[in-house]
Amino acid sequence: MPEPMIQAIKLTKRYEDGLLALDHVSYDIFPGEVFCLLGANGAGKTTAINLFLDFIPPTEGEARINGINCHQNPLDAKRYVAYVSENVMLYGNFTARQNLDFFAKLGGKATLTKKDYYRVMGEVGLEEKAFEQRVKEFSKGMRQKLGIAIAMVKDAPAILLDEPTSGLDPKAGAEFLELLKRLKKQGKAILMSTHDIFRSKEIADRVGIMKEGKLVMQRTREELAHEDLQKLYLDYMEAGVTAPV
Repeated sequence: MPEPMIQAIKLTKRYEDGLLALDHVSYDIFPGEVFCLLGANGAGKTTAINLFLDFIPPTEGEARINGINCHQNPLDAKRYVAYVSENVMLYGNFTARQNLDFFAKLGGKATLTKKDYYRVMGEVGLEEKAFEQRVKEFSKGMRQKLGIAIAMVKDAPAILLDEPTSGLDPKAGAEFLELLKRLKKQGKAILMSTHDIFRSKEIADRVGIMKEGKLVMQRTREELAHEDLQKLYLDYMEAGVTAPV
């Protein structure tokens, strides 16, 4: 049995104002696996991702990437993870290739060539005419693809995606799913927070539902095969907060 690449171990975050944003949440994500976290705004999905990135410290528990405690050894942990947010932060006056080159060198990949960048941008579905186009002219779907290209160039074994399909049109959303399938085949462990129930059921090996900081459900693809995930989600949203089922 392989070791988990991404681990939440009784992960808890209580803010100074007393808000319990994350309440003893645990899950493991293995290489070649996609885990989708569903939940309303404020359910704790983004808080968990922020803990893996050491943007905030945990109150209790551990976030681990490749067995490394993300809070105790953040620089070591970050070597193994790539992050794509809902609104990918890029340099608008740089071209797509220049952005890719900048972030690749920032991540320690100093020997990549223009040919390498063109290949990766082609793999994520960017049109060739966009390679040398300024990013401020990009649509949201194009920006998301470039964000994934940056993650691919880093070649990290763990990928964190925070609402990556938000605002994408159906075509861009479908292309994004195909990208995730390719990354999964490459053995990447992928944690994706999302509101997108339908794409979650299509891409996820496991789905978790977050409510008020608790992980109230975890189910595998096989367990969800004959379930109406939307109805299941709505049932959990209407019910009280209980232990994971």
